[in-house]
Amino acid sequence: MTQDVLATFPAIEIKKDESLSHYTNTKTGGPADYVAFPKSISETKSLIDFANDRDMPLTVIGNASNLIVKDGGIRGLTIILTKMNQIHASETRVVAEAGAAMIAATKAACQASLSGLEFAAGIPGSVGGAVFMNAGAYGGEISEVVEEVTVLTRDGQLKTLSNEALDFGYRHSTIQDYNDTVVSATFNLTPGDQTKIQARMDELNFLRASKQPLEWPSCGSVFKRPTGYFTGKLIHDAGLQGTRMGGAEVSKKHAGFIINVDHATATDYMDMIHHIQAVVFEKFGVHLETEVRIIGEDA
Repeated sequence: MTQDVLATFPAIEIKKDESLSHYTNTKTGGPADYVAFPKSISETKSLIDFANDRDMPLTVIGNASNLIVKDGGIRGLTIILTKMNQIHASETRVVAEAGAAMIAATKAACQASLSGLEFAAGIPGSVGGAVFMNAGAYGGEISEVVEEVTVLTRDGQLKTLSNEALDFGYRHSTIQDYNDTVVSATFNLTPGDQTKIQARMDELNFLRASKQPLEWPSCGSVFKRPTGYFTGKLIHDAGLQGTRMGGAEVSKKHAGFIINVDHATATDYMDMIHHIQAVVFEKFGVHLETEVRIIGEDA
């Protein structure tokens, strides 16, 4: 590992041997060798070029809301994009940098009297993460409102991708296949009544708060929805609600969530995920595929 990452980028906040538990929504995760917080596309490109030139492992994350970082942490350079968070609304479009909170983008749309993002009012991730996994809630998906996305490829090239080029599917986009880094997204929305837009957002946030364990650290929905089933019902019917491994517990409020109730580790989360998968398959013959992204090394 080269120490000169700190000397090369004096204008960028970079931390060495930094625990990623400070940034993940689960409050778990081991140390990263280096964590950088770029504030612009040019700074992000410079960091990617630096890592490429030195064959340094490179990981890019956003708000780390639907993410588990293993207890061994991440080698090389980790880029966290949350300081790239500018949002601009004009006419029927909202343009947001990748590190902007999805919730902030929905508020900007509402303030501009633009409808279409209400479904995302409570999604805790970043804009980049939402595009990366085609996040969805309450009958809406990012794919329905994204016009184009600007990415940095792994070799540091800036590209703009149309909605069609992103090949959206259920919790999928081509960004996952090519490992590109989203740097901004343009949402094409519909003029609407601000009062009605806000009322719909309030309604969905009330529903989310009443059904989901938002008072606890978690990684959100752990598993994808299997065709023909509801994940939470499968886990509930398997008798797993309230099950605890270490500090990780299957939420009694919503069986699709694993919450950190007592200083859980990422290993606790992984053990719980494997246990849920095994029990649900044994009882119902259904394989639960993880929606949460799992990265890093074992301890």
